Amino acid sequence: MTTTTPPVTLDDVRDAAARLKGVAHRTPVLRSRTLDALAGAEILLKCENFQRVGAFKFRGAYNAASRLTPEQLSRGIAAYSSGNHAQAVALAARELGATAVIVMPEDAPPSKRAATAGYGAEIVTYDRYSGDRVAIAEALAAERGLALIPPYEHPHVIAGQGTAALELVEEAGELDALLTPVGGGGLMAGSATAAKGLYPGIRTVGVEPEAGDDTKRSLEAGRRISIPVPRTIADGQALHTPGELTFSVNRRLLDDVVLVTDDEIRDAMRFAFEHLKIVVEPSGATPLAALLNGRAGTLPRRVGVIISGGNVDAARFAELCGGAP
Repeated sequence: MTTTTPPVTLDDVRDAAARLKGVAHRTPVLRSRTLDALAGAEILLKCENFQRVGAFKFRGAYNAASRLTPEQLSRGIAAYSSGNHAQAVALAARELGATAVIVMPEDAPPSKRAATAGYGAEIVTYDRYSGDRVAIAEALAAERGLALIPPYEHPHVIAGQGTAALELVEEAGELDALLTPVGGGGLMAGSATAAKGLYPGIRTVGVEPEAGDDTKRSLEAGRRISIPVPRTIADGQALHTPGELTFSVNRRLLDDVVLVTDDEIRDAMRFAFEHLKIVVEPSGATPLAALLNGRAGTLPRRVGVIISGGNVDAARFAELCGGAP
């Protein structure tokens, strides 16, 4: 009988946590009695909107980049992203004394593009509805001899993202369930690896925008399913298929995926602003939207939620959340 070693283990997440100590922020865990009452459970919010670059992505980017050799760093780093991973790689490269070239969609949020450039990265744009960002980035990396750090299809990236859940359970103690946004699947894969490694009975629930349900469809089919590039306000989750590596982890560790509408995401962003006094970007608000609208079903007693990021500028936030609820 043979056993397959998982691509990422709890020890990998712990190793990433040691590497990130003193570099990444240990983000706060917030509570709200109002939210607890509405959800019917004790909710603990891991607020990665307070992470460096404003999102969890710095964890995985730095964990991967810091493992490159001096020769690789001297040649530079490449990445592709709609925004948060772009900023994360740009900052990680700067911290490590390397240059970065980032492939970003033309319609990436202006604030995310500006922040990426502000960290010193070179930006190459493409049309997300007709271009293949992976092919563009791979060709660019090959041409220039750059080390490519993908946003989720990399074991060191996944392990780095899992440190958010590791910190959450270290501070909050044992949880009965964990809700996490799902885009490419790296945050969910790392979080589930950490959470189930510590508490095998924990229920892991991913949350996707209704228009971008590629992971839910893939889990139901037992194989990766591609959908048209979704049009959703949750730009960080506007993907057409789960990652191959992340799906191999999530199909084993993810218990359920639930869907939320763009209107529910807007309401969740408004709730976070008005009741929690925090700014959350659309993708980061999807688990909160699931809680507020009962999408995750009857909740157990203690539920952890990862708020993945807060990168939305004032004008866009007002556009999305302005007006009467």
